[in-house]
Amino acid sequence: MAKTSFVPVVFAFLFISSYTFCNAHDDNEVDDESKFTYLLGTTEGPENWGTLKPEWKLCETGIFQSPVNFRNKTVKITNRIQHLKPNYKSAPAMIINRGHDIKLQWEGDAGCINIDGTEFKLQQCHWHTPSEHKVDGKCFAMEAHMVHRSADGRIAVVAIPFKIGSPNPFLDGLIHNVKIVDDKGLKLGMVSPQQLGVNDEPFYRYIGSLTVPPCTEGIVWTVLYQARTVSLEQMMALRNVVHDGFEANARPVQGLHKRPVYLAM
Repeated sequence: MAKTSFVPVVFAFLFISSYTFCNAHDDNEVDDESKFTYLLGTTEGPENWGTLKPEWKLCETGIFQSPVNFRNKTVKITNRIQHLKPNYKSAPAMIINRGHDIKLQWEGDAGCINIDGTEFKLQQCHWHTPSEHKVDGKCFAMEAHMVHRSADGRIAVVAIPFKIGSPNPFLDGLIHNVKIVDDKGLKLGMVSPQQLGVNDEPFYRYIGSLTVPPCTEGIVWTVLYQARTVSLEQMMALRNVVHDGFEANARPVQGLHKRPVYLAM
Protein backbone atom coordinates (compact mmCIF):
# COMPACT_ATOMS: atom_id res chain seq x y z
CA MET A 1 0.00 0.00 0.00
CA ALA A 2 1.40 3.35 -1.03
CA LYS A 3 1.79 6.12 1.51
CA THR A 4 0.77 9.63 0.53
CA SER A 5 1.53 13.08 1.81
CA PHE A 6 -0.80 15.90 2.78
CA VAL A 7 -0.44 17.94 -0.42
CA PRO A 8 -1.67 15.26 -2.88
CA VAL A 9 -4.63 14.56 -0.61
CA VAL A 10 -5.57 18.23 -0.50
CA PHE A 11 -5.40 18.63 -4.28
CA ALA A 12 -7.26 15.37 -4.87
CA PHE A 13 -10.07 16.42 -2.57
CA LEU A 14 -10.27 19.89 -4.07
CA PHE A 15 -10.86 18.17 -7.40
CA ILE A 16 -13.35 15.56 -6.25
CA SER A 17 -15.20 18.02 -4.02
CA SER A 18 -15.75 20.39 -6.95
CA TYR A 19 -16.94 17.43 -8.99
CA THR A 20 -19.37 16.53 -6.21
CA PHE A 21 -20.80 20.04 -6.05
CA CYS A 22 -21.61 19.93 -9.76
CA ASN A 23 -22.94 16.43 -10.14
CA ALA A 24 -24.80 15.25 -7.04
CA HIS A 25 -28.39 16.32 -7.60
CA ASP A 26 -31.60 15.03 -6.01
CA ASP A 27 -31.39 11.77 -7.98
CA ASN A 28 -32.36 9.13 -5.46
CA GLU A 29 -31.92 5.41 -5.89
CA VAL A 30 -34.71 3.93 -7.95
CA ASP A 31 -37.36 2.29 -5.75
CA ASP A 32 -39.11 0.40 -8.57
CA GLU A 33 -37.02 -2.54 -9.73
CA SER A 34 -39.38 -3.55 -12.55
CA LYS A 35 -37.17 -2.01 -15.21
CA PHE A 36 -33.80 -3.49 -14.31
CA THR A 37 -32.16 -6.67 -13.08
CA TYR A 38 -28.80 -7.84 -11.74
CA LEU A 39 -28.66 -10.83 -14.08
CA LEU A 40 -25.66 -10.53 -16.39
CA GLY A 41 -26.25 -11.24 -20.06
CA THR A 42 -29.90 -10.15 -19.99
CA THR A 43 -31.50 -7.20 -21.77
CA GLU A 44 -32.13 -5.43 -18.48
CA GLY A 45 -28.90 -6.55 -16.78
CA PRO A 46 -26.21 -4.26 -15.29
CA GLU A 47 -24.29 -3.90 -18.56
CA ASN A 48 -27.42 -2.45 -20.17
CA TRP A 49 -28.82 -0.22 -17.41
CA GLY A 50 -27.65 2.89 -19.21
CA THR A 51 -29.76 2.10 -22.28
CA LEU A 52 -33.04 1.34 -20.50
CA LYS A 53 -34.03 4.95 -19.74
CA PRO A 54 -32.56 8.29 -20.87
CA GLU A 55 -32.17 9.37 -17.24
CA TRP A 56 -30.08 6.26 -16.55
CA LYS A 57 -27.45 7.09 -19.18
CA LEU A 58 -24.70 7.60 -16.59
CA CYS A 59 -24.84 3.87 -15.79
CA GLU A 60 -23.20 3.39 -19.20
CA THR A 61 -21.25 6.59 -19.84
CA GLY A 62 -20.14 7.63 -16.35
CA ILE A 63 -16.46 7.41 -15.39
CA PHE A 64 -16.99 7.92 -11.63
CA GLN A 65 -19.06 4.78 -11.13
CA SER A 66 -19.42 2.43 -8.16
CA PRO A 67 -18.71 -0.11 -6.78
CA VAL A 68 -14.97 -0.59 -7.25
CA ASN A 69 -12.23 -3.05 -6.35
CA PHE A 70 -9.75 -1.80 -3.75
CA ARG A 71 -6.21 -2.98 -4.46
CA ASN A 72 -4.31 -2.71 -1.20
CA LYS A 73 -1.00 -2.43 -3.04
CA THR A 74 -2.09 0.77 -4.78
CA VAL A 75 -4.44 2.55 -2.38
CA LYS A 76 -2.90 5.64 -0.84
CA ILE A 77 -2.53 5.37 2.94
CA THR A 78 -3.05 8.66 4.74
CA ASN A 79 -3.72 10.03 8.21
CA ARG A 80 -4.69 13.42 6.81
CA ILE A 81 -8.34 12.65 6.08
CA GLN A 82 -10.72 13.59 8.87
CA HIS A 83 -11.62 10.58 11.02
CA LEU A 84 -15.16 9.30 10.83
CA LYS A 85 -16.92 10.26 14.06
CA PRO A 86 -20.62 9.44 13.64
CA ASN A 87 -23.13 11.40 15.69
CA TYR A 88 -26.12 9.08 15.35
CA LYS A 89 -29.23 8.90 17.55
CA SER A 90 -32.44 6.93 17.81
CA ALA A 91 -35.31 8.03 15.59
CA PRO A 92 -38.60 6.63 14.23
CA ALA A 93 -38.03 4.28 11.31
CA MET A 94 -39.84 1.99 8.92
CA ILE A 95 -38.74 -1.03 6.95
CA ILE A 96 -39.68 -1.50 3.28
CA ASN A 97 -39.24 -4.33 0.79
CA ARG A 98 -38.26 -2.54 -2.42
CA GLY A 99 -38.16 -5.80 -4.35
CA HIS A 100 -34.47 -5.48 -5.18
CA ASP A 101 -33.47 -4.97 -1.52
CA ILE A 102 -34.67 -4.31 2.01
CA LYS A 103 -34.53 -0.67 3.08
CA LEU A 104 -34.64 0.75 6.60
CA GLN A 105 -35.82 4.37 6.32
CA TRP A 106 -35.49 6.79 9.25
CA GLU A 107 -38.44 9.18 9.43
CA GLY A 108 -36.95 11.50 12.02
CA ASP A 109 -33.55 13.00 12.79
CA ALA A 110 -31.25 9.98 13.13
CA GLY A 111 -28.07 12.04 13.42
CA CYS A 112 -25.25 12.63 11.00
CA ILE A 113 -21.64 12.30 9.93
CA ASN A 114 -19.32 15.19 9.13
CA ILE A 115 -17.09 15.12 6.04
CA ASP A 116 -14.69 18.01 5.43
CA GLY A 117 -16.90 20.36 7.44
CA THR A 118 -20.18 19.37 5.76
CA GLU A 119 -22.90 17.69 7.78
CA PHE A 120 -24.58 14.72 6.10
CA LYS A 121 -27.75 13.50 7.82
CA LEU A 122 -28.56 9.79 7.89
CA GLN A 123 -31.54 8.91 5.69
CA GLN A 124 -31.67 5.15 5.22
CA CYS A 125 -29.83 1.85 5.23
CA HIS A 126 -30.12 -1.12 2.87
CA TRP A 127 -28.26 -4.37 2.22
CA HIS A 128 -26.55 -6.06 -0.74
CA THR A 129 -25.60 -9.75 -0.95
CA PRO A 130 -22.82 -10.40 -1.74
CA SER A 131 -20.85 -7.21 -1.10
CA GLU A 132 -20.60 -4.75 -3.97
CA HIS A 133 -17.13 -3.44 -3.18
CA LYS A 134 -14.25 -5.88 -3.36
CA VAL A 135 -10.81 -5.94 -1.76
CA ASP A 136 -8.03 -7.41 -3.90
CA GLY A 137 -10.69 -8.98 -6.10
CA LYS A 138 -12.55 -10.71 -3.29
CA CYS A 139 -16.04 -9.90 -2.12
CA PHE A 140 -17.61 -10.26 1.33
CA ALA A 141 -20.84 -12.09 2.11
CA MET A 142 -22.85 -8.88 2.48
CA GLU A 143 -22.59 -5.10 2.49
CA ALA A 144 -24.78 -2.50 4.19
CA HIS A 145 -25.12 1.01 2.75
CA MET A 146 -25.92 3.86 5.14
CA VAL A 147 -27.09 6.72 2.92
CA HIS A 148 -26.66 10.31 4.09
CA ARG A 149 -27.66 13.64 2.54
CA SER A 150 -26.39 17.19 3.11
CA ALA A 151 -28.56 20.29 3.27
CA ASP A 152 -27.60 21.13 -0.33
CA GLY A 153 -28.50 17.67 -1.64
CA ARG A 154 -25.10 15.97 -1.78
CA ILE A 155 -24.95 12.28 -0.90
CA ALA A 156 -22.44 10.37 1.24
CA VAL A 157 -22.62 6.63 1.79
CA VAL A 158 -20.97 4.63 4.56
CA ALA A 159 -20.56 1.01 3.43
CA ILE A 160 -20.15 -1.78 5.98
CA PRO A 161 -18.79 -5.15 4.79
CA PHE A 162 -19.92 -8.36 6.51
CA LYS A 163 -18.46 -11.84 6.69
CA ILE A 164 -20.26 -14.98 7.85
CA GLY A 165 -19.86 -15.53 11.58
CA SER A 166 -21.68 -14.56 14.76
CA PRO A 167 -25.20 -13.11 14.40
CA ASN A 168 -25.28 -9.36 13.88
CA PRO A 169 -26.93 -7.66 16.90
CA PHE A 170 -28.57 -4.93 14.84
CA LEU A 171 -30.15 -7.42 12.43
CA ASP A 172 -31.34 -9.58 15.33
CA GLY A 173 -33.97 -6.97 16.06
CA LEU A 174 -35.05 -6.68 12.42
CA ILE A 175 -35.16 -10.21 11.02
CA HIS A 176 -38.78 -10.94 11.99
CA ASN A 177 -39.93 -7.78 10.21
CA VAL A 178 -37.65 -8.48 7.24
CA LYS A 179 -39.46 -11.78 6.69
CA ILE A 180 -42.97 -10.27 6.61
CA VAL A 181 -42.58 -6.75 5.20
CA ASP A 182 -43.87 -5.79 1.72
CA ASP A 183 -43.56 -2.72 -0.49
CA LYS A 184 -45.99 -0.78 1.74
CA GLY A 185 -43.57 -1.00 4.64
CA LEU A 186 -43.86 -1.47 8.38
CA LYS A 187 -43.35 1.15 11.07
CA LEU A 188 -40.79 0.00 13.64
CA GLY A 189 -40.86 2.75 16.23
CA MET A 190 -37.52 4.05 17.50
CA VAL A 191 -34.44 2.50 15.90
CA SER A 192 -30.86 3.37 16.86
CA PRO A 193 -28.36 3.50 13.99
CA GLN A 194 -25.60 3.40 16.61
CA GLN A 195 -26.27 -0.34 16.84
CA LEU A 196 -24.78 -0.74 13.37
CA GLY A 197 -21.48 -0.18 15.12
CA VAL A 198 -19.85 2.48 12.94
CA ASN A 199 -16.93 3.91 14.90
CA ASP A 200 -13.83 6.06 14.54
CA GLU A 201 -11.92 3.45 12.49
CA PRO A 202 -9.94 2.96 9.26
CA PHE A 203 -11.82 3.27 5.99
CA TYR A 204 -11.42 3.54 2.24
CA ARG A 205 -12.50 6.87 0.71
CA TYR A 206 -13.20 7.68 -2.92
CA ILE A 207 -15.74 9.48 -5.11
CA GLY A 208 -18.20 7.31 -7.00
CA SER A 209 -21.87 6.83 -7.79
CA LEU A 210 -25.08 5.19 -6.70
CA THR A 211 -24.85 1.47 -7.42
CA VAL A 212 -28.38 1.24 -8.80
CA PRO A 213 -30.04 3.37 -11.51
CA PRO A 214 -29.85 6.27 -12.12
CA CYS A 215 -26.17 5.74 -11.13
CA THR A 216 -25.84 9.37 -10.03
CA GLU A 217 -22.18 10.39 -9.69
CA GLY A 218 -20.47 12.61 -7.15
CA ILE A 219 -21.21 10.33 -4.19
CA VAL A 220 -18.70 10.43 -1.33
CA TRP A 221 -17.99 6.81 -0.42
CA THR A 222 -16.63 5.72 2.95
CA VAL A 223 -16.11 1.93 2.96
CA LEU A 224 -15.11 0.53 6.35
CA TYR A 225 -11.87 -1.44 6.39
CA GLN A 226 -12.91 -3.91 9.07
CA ALA A 227 -15.71 -6.36 8.24
CA ARG A 228 -18.47 -7.12 10.74
CA THR A 229 -20.10 -10.52 11.14
CA VAL A 230 -23.52 -11.73 10.07
CA SER A 231 -24.96 -15.19 10.56
CA LEU A 232 -25.80 -17.30 7.53
CA GLU A 233 -29.43 -17.32 8.67
CA GLN A 234 -29.56 -13.51 8.82
CA MET A 235 -27.97 -13.12 5.41
CA MET A 236 -30.30 -15.69 3.84
CA ALA A 237 -33.32 -13.94 5.36
CA LEU A 238 -32.37 -10.76 3.51
CA ARG A 239 -31.80 -12.72 0.29
CA ASN A 240 -34.93 -14.83 0.43
CA VAL A 241 -37.46 -12.02 0.75
CA VAL A 242 -36.47 -10.00 -2.31
CA HIS A 243 -38.08 -10.65 -5.69
CA ASP A 244 -36.86 -13.43 -7.97
CA GLY A 245 -33.63 -12.48 -9.70
CA PHE A 246 -32.56 -10.04 -6.99
CA GLU A 247 -31.17 -12.53 -4.46
CA ALA A 248 -27.67 -11.56 -5.60
CA ASN A 249 -28.18 -7.81 -5.76
CA ALA A 250 -24.60 -6.62 -6.23
CA ARG A 251 -23.59 -4.53 -9.23
CA PRO A 252 -20.31 -5.65 -10.87
CA VAL A 253 -17.26 -3.54 -10.01
CA GLN A 254 -16.58 -0.56 -12.25
CA GLY A 255 -13.34 0.89 -13.61
CA LEU A 256 -11.52 3.45 -11.47
CA HIS A 257 -10.46 5.60 -14.45
CA LYS A 258 -7.49 6.95 -12.47
CA ARG A 259 -9.60 8.04 -9.51
CA PRO A 260 -7.60 8.30 -6.28
CA VAL A 261 -8.54 5.83 -3.55
CA TYR A 262 -7.40 6.50 0.01
CA LEU A 263 -7.12 4.31 3.07
CA ALA A 264 -7.61 6.63 6.04
CA MET A 265 -5.92 5.34 9.17
